[in-house]
Amino acid sequence: MSYKPLEYLKQFEYLGKRLLDNGTLLIGKAPHIAPQAWLHSIHSPLTNLQIKELEEKMQTAIPDDYKDFLKITNGLKVFNTTFTLDGLRKNFKRGIGDVWQPFNIITPNTLERPKNAGKKFFFIGGYDWDGSLLYIDSATNHVHLCEREDATSLYDWKNFEQMLESEINRLVKLFDKEGKELNPDESTLPV
Repeated sequence: MSYKPLEYLKQFEYLGKRLLDNGTLLIGKAPHIAPQAWLHSIHSPLTNLQIKELEEKMQTAIPDDYKDFLKITNGLKVFNTTFTLDGLRKNFKRGIGDVWQPFNIITPNTLERPKNAGKKFFFIGGYDWDGSLLYIDSATNHVHLCEREDATSLYDWKNFEQMLESEINRLVKLFDKEGKELNPDESTLPV
C-alpha cells in the first residue's frame, strides 16, 4: 500500500519542517494558530510488537489496512487537528516534547464508543469541526464517517487508502499557502 497522500502535505515544507527526537515529523510552522504550532504532524511508525500490544490493550484486532498505516506512521494530524488519524500515545506527560503525539486510539475503541457501534467497527480518527469520528467496518473494509455519539454512517469510502487520499486532497483545497482556512465558517467535513 502506498501513502502518496502524505507526500501532499510536504508542499508546506517551505513554511518549515522539524524532525523531533521521538521521530515525529512536523511540517509547516503555523504562528497564526500559536507561537509553537505546526500545520501537520506525522508520527514515527510502530513496530509489529507495538501493534500487537496495542491490540491486546484494546482486546480487538486492528484491521489490516490500518495496521499497514501504523507501520508507516503512528497516526497524524492534518492542518493542526482539522483531520486526525489516531495511534498509540506512548505517554501522557505534559512536557513540550510530549504534546507531539497522536490522539490515543484506545479511547474511542474502548471507553468512548458510540452506543450503537457494531462490534466490527474500529475507530481510527476524526475531525475537529464537530467531533465527528471515522471508523473501519471490519466486515466490509469500508471507512465510515459518523457523529460523535452515533455510529450511523453519514458518508463512506470503499477502503482506507481511498479515504486518506480523497480527504487530504479535499482539505488542502480548503486552506491557503500559509495554512489558513479560506473560509473559517465553512464546515471541514466531507458532507
